[in-house]
Amino acid sequence: MDFRAALLEQTDAFGTVIATGDPDTPVPTCPDWTLTHLFRHVGRGNRWAAQIIADRRSDALDPREVRDGKPPADPGAALDWLNGGAQLIVDAVDRVGSARVWTFAGPRPAGWWIRRRLHEVLVHRADAALAVGGVFEVPADLAADAISEWVELMANPKLITDALDRGQTMHLHATDIGLGVTGEWTVVHDEEGISWSHSHGKGDVALRGPARDLLLAVTRRRTATELGLQVFGETAVWDTWLQRTQF
Repeated sequence: MDFRAALLEQTDAFGTVIATGDPDTPVPTCPDWTLTHLFRHVGRGNRWAAQIIADRRSDALDPREVRDGKPPADPGAALDWLNGGAQLIVDAVDRVGSARVWTFAGPRPAGWWIRRRLHEVLVHRADAALAVGGVFEVPADLAADAISEWVELMANPKLITDALDRGQTMHLHATDIGLGVTGEWTVVHDEEGISWSHSHGKGDVALRGPARDLLLAVTRRRTATELGLQVFGETAVWDTWLQRTQF
């Protein structure tokens, strides 16, 4: 997958959805936010990541110190600002190459931020679509990679402690044709901690459905029931996962 192109495409698509709604429209999946807040969050977030990369930072950057961190008042210029921020990430990675920089998951090669920001924008595009009553469509392979990236973050002890109780397992199975092993996720908490793989398994709880819907469920944008996902086993394990992965 071309993460660079996808970041630029998803950022543009996010801006397009935002432009269809009243700026004061509430965003139910981001409590207390309007479309204006969501737009600024995504736009400044991309510029925040780009600055971390460009400056080769080894520590966190205060969001208040982001260069050009506020969108222009003019709607057209604001969209240019939004898309320009995504391009800044790509350009910054081109300049610094494989240099390791600060991330909230620990030091990583600069390119880590492209995939992270891609999926941040993707999920917030879902937020915007849900807010304006629009349709959220996403290629199955992109949704599947977003799930993988999310599960990977949630299994990182630097970010989340014990997303499942010890001994518990969870399995997600995307029903989209063509995903193969990349459409399955098994999360285990054993004596070595939380880990995950693309292996097939039953799990104490298992969810089955399209990758898009699994992504919306795992990121708490919609419930499994609302999405019509098949749920097997101990629903309390799924509830535990959702409660402990509010990141």
